[in-house]
Amino acid sequence: MTMMIHDIKEADDTPPLVVENAYPGTVVYPPEGKLGPRIQQDLQLVMLHTGSMEIQVDKTMLQIPVGHVTLLKPGHTEIFTFAKDQETWHRWITISVKSISKNLLDDLGKLPSYIPISNQMNELTSLMLTISRENQSGYSQVNCSLGESAIWLYITECRNQYQSNVHPAVLKAKETIQGKYSADLSLRDISKESNISPEHLIRLFQKHLNMTPVQYLWLYRVNCGIQLLRSTGLQIGEIAFQIGFKTSYHFSRAVKKHTGRTPSQIRQESRNNVGAIKG
Repeated sequence: MTMMIHDIKEADDTPPLVVENAYPGTVVYPPEGKLGPRIQQDLQLVMLHTGSMEIQVDKTMLQIPVGHVTLLKPGHTEIFTFAKDQETWHRWITISVKSISKNLLDDLGKLPSYIPISNQMNELTSLMLTISRENQSGYSQVNCSLGESAIWLYITECRNQYQSNVHPAVLKAKETIQGKYSADLSLRDISKESNISPEHLIRLFQKHLNMTPVQYLWLYRVNCGIQLLRSTGLQIGEIAFQIGFKTSYHFSRAVKKHTGRTPSQIRQESRNNVGAIKG
């Protein structure tokens, strides 16, 4: 099976997607909360942050995992059922379209039922919420542009996930590491963000990346450190602290292990314009 996301251009140069309105929302439902039945009128990205969410779309049941986003499409009857024993927090972006090409609509129907919420999608939603609270003239067009961007971002992330054939929990863990590598990050922290047990996450990392999540974390820190060595004048100890190492000694040992060179040698070679070192 091949997922095709078209680079769409209609014969008359009509854009594949023209957004008429876009707005975000956020809500916390109490235990045993429900919504619907309703007929979806728009494109809507729904992000589940806490609790649980089951959506009946026509006759199909979707159980959305925490930390995932789903795209709902117009013309379908929806019934939402939320967690029985806890509150459920979800956010959404509604995109009302003026026109949408048949190719794009077909492509949206081929996307996965849900994917992990990326940092980019979270930040875009937060930005739209902030803009909406301003309630000033001119901002509606900004949200229209951001709403359209959210759709293209979702399509791109679906395509990248499909093509990489990597388990969503691994993708989420990598994203967590890349966003928080400078913090005191543990395996338990990473697995919690991925909504999976530490043991299961280790097995998935070994399957897809041939290393553990913690090994990936330290390798990522080393690579970030090497970039700082080459591009800044920061002291080695300052670099070590910024990228999550507790001591410059630990950082130096890790760099030596992965590159065969000390941090000082890497910096000197960079200054001398010697060939790049592959970390």
